[in-house]
Amino acid sequence: MFLFHRKENDTLIYDKRAFKARLKCLLGFRPSDPRLYEMAFIHRSASCKLPDGTKINNERLEYLGDAILDTILSEYLFHKYPDANEGLLTKTRAKVVNREQLNQLAIAMGFEELVVSHLTSPNPTFNLYGDALEALIGALFINRGYNKTRDFLIKKVLEKHLDLNRIFESETDYKSLILEWGQKHKQQVCFDCQEETDPATHKSIFNISLRINETVTGTGRGNSKKEAEQEASLRAWKNLNSPDK
Repeated sequence: MFLFHRKENDTLIYDKRAFKARLKCLLGFRPSDPRLYEMAFIHRSASCKLPDGTKINNERLEYLGDAILDTILSEYLFHKYPDANEGLLTKTRAKVVNREQLNQLAIAMGFEELVVSHLTSPNPTFNLYGDALEALIGALFINRGYNKTRDFLIKKVLEKHLDLNRIFESETDYKSLILEWGQKHKQQVCFDCQEETDPATHKSIFNISLRINETVTGTGRGNSKKEAEQEASLRAWKNLNSPDK
């Protein structure tokens, strides 16, 4: 494990210099209180006790980091997707903060080399790494405050290791989004449907033209009217939000 080196008698010795170097690489700066960050990577299975009986592990930091993560992510999504409704924003946030996703993010960031545990087989299903990521966010918040934590989470985690647009699109009902956009901006949104029969399968094929104020903004084609409307709405949404608009 990265945090330790072995002596000849097979005793594990903490390598503080190696940890500080790895932490600086991860955070982008040298922290003023490395002990706080050390705690973020100690799983409860590897807890140690102070003379007064206090347990040292990352559970309390994880609790704090969970709340800070939700706050920062909510703010970030709010500004990134200004026309998304509450339900879509909530679904996207839930997709990001679920345990499997957090585990994968932490592994991509190299947490397998940092987390200390006494589990014999640290399978990702134990949520070791995702829990440590939340604990790291908690430690960073205590040490550097909200703005520094927000910068780290956005630049070093979300933008570097996560395709947030893909997650957002997978959770989005684009027809509802376009209709809400039209209401908000007082624009008329219409769906024109033409149905045809596939000569090979004899099944119906639906072609949708989405018009905003009589201008075709997106088209879609599918085996169901709903599928075609979603495709047309997605294309219209991308056109409305393109850099040239």
